[in-house]
Amino acid sequence: MPEGPEIWRTADSLTNALKDRPIEDLYFAFDELKDYEAKLKGQSVKNVEARGKALLTFFSNNKVMYSHNQLYGKWMISDSGKQPDTNRSLRVAIHNGKKSAYLYSASDIEMLDREEVDEHSYIQKLGPDVLHPETTYEDVLKQFQSDEFKNRKLTTLLLDQGFVSGIGNYLRSEIMFYAKVNPHKKLREYTDKQQEELARAAYKLTTRSYETGGITNDPKIVKALKRENASYKDYRHFVYKRTDDRCHKCGSIIEEEKTGGRKIYFCPNCQLED
Repeated sequence: MPEGPEIWRTADSLTNALKDRPIEDLYFAFDELKDYEAKLKGQSVKNVEARGKALLTFFSNNKVMYSHNQLYGKWMISDSGKQPDTNRSLRVAIHNGKKSAYLYSASDIEMLDREEVDEHSYIQKLGPDVLHPETTYEDVLKQFQSDEFKNRKLTTLLLDQGFVSGIGNYLRSEIMFYAKVNPHKKLREYTDKQQEELARAAYKLTTRSYETGGITNDPKIVKALKRENASYKDYRHFVYKRTDDRCHKCGSIIEEEKTGGRKIYFCPNCQLED
């Protein structure tokens, strides 16, 4: 499933394709949304934003479309009227004079009034989103220092969208590695310094992944590996899905471990204390 950086890049692409251009035609697959085809025609999209792993499409008439891709949903953008060649089920289509945006396979789609957005059941439960323009490092640090979460195991907590939203499986392993922490502890077992490093890693790597198209590895390491003709898979991450490869930092062998039904990846030398 895409994580926060991928969701925000999708939001950017949709905004670039749809913003401030009059809507010439719309399509909603679900019967309960059909009335909005006429209501939104002639309006325009003001912007698209991510909230955790959901997207909010803001229209000029104060309406907002909430959509969550879940496991299979996907947005595709094309020149106006040119529908992508796919076997996926079309759920939403928005057309203007230049571009068309198609949402396929998503099942969680709602129309809201602008004032209802913050009260939506999913959005209401979200923790701070690192990539939201109003989120600061201090906002993220407060979560790592909060008594509310201190008795939770870090590996589970980092996937909880109510803790810090937008973090998924690859960012989880990368954050723990970058902060140089043992992944097997509860939040309260880390020192104040380690909690600060975790917050810094969450903020830095989520932002880096967004800015680089999914790369969390150190830019200097990436540059060196590219000179050696390394593949994208080999230079993209510090540890994620690099089981049995050597750590970019110390040369030790990366290990994997299943926790809560999902794998974490770590360097036993950089992260595990004696």
